[in-house]
Amino acid sequence: MDAEISPEEVAELLDADEDVRIVDIRPEAQFERGHIPDSENIPFHALADEIERLDGAERVVTVCPHGQASVQAARLVSSYEGVPDDARVESMEGGLEAWESEVQRADDESNGSEENGDVAEDTDAPF
Repeated sequence: MDAEISPEEVAELLDADEDVRIVDIRPEAQFERGHIPDSENIPFHALADEIERLDGAERVVTVCPHGQASVQAARLVSSYEGVPDDARVESMEGGLEAWESEVQRADDESNGSEENGDVAEDTDAPF
């Protein structure tokens, strides 16, 4: 595993259409309720069996609810022989909880809520 990456940096990668694989390791039912756009679901319990799906990936970011299990998942992915030695493998710090906070903050800023002290009651956050 190379490091942790912030939710802001993940959003920038996605906005820039970078070649990155976002791997959500939550169970499928949780993934279906909401996830980071363009992410793929490989539940942690199945990661060892399905890791070949990441063959040749140059950059992988693992994601979980709070950013703890994704560190273990990133270590597993980085040790997999199908991922090139020079591939970048990271865990998203703070997990989806931090991602949700980042999405909410971005929504507040774009709606001007931060300036007038309003708290957004409705959010487009996927969780």
